[in-house]
Amino acid sequence: KRFLSSGFGVIKELNVSPCPTQPCKLHKGQSYSVNVTFTSNVSSQGSKALVYGILMGVAVPFPIPEADGCKSGINCPIQQGKTYSYLNKLPVKNEYPSIKVMVKWQLLGDKKQSLFCWEIPVQIEVPHL
Repeated sequence: KRFLSSGFGVIKELNVSPCPTQPCKLHKGQSYSVNVTFTSNVSSQGSKALVYGILMGVAVPFPIPEADGCKSGINCPIQQGKTYSYLNKLPVKNEYPSIKVMVKWQLLGDKKQSLFCWEIPVQIEVPHL
């Protein structure tokens, strides 16, 4: 797991589950829990998540069920200096290619400031029967 320092927030804890080893083996047709505990260095009325797969240097959008951080465990408005727990799901669609990719997850405030940003290597694969 790589935390990217954004200057606007500090990640205290990050869990992608189930993911006992890295790269995370993500099985097609499954959904994975994402839990980020972070302290915000800015105030923000709202927040929006952006998730990408970084493939050969190109950021490809990764759809998630709920992009609104205020509906993902964060009690908005976000206050400077407060710690929040962000909860979301990462669904892995059957049509995704079986590849190794870096997932980048970013939460932006209402002025597009990065509240947190992290990257994790994943291997998308067909589940073994």
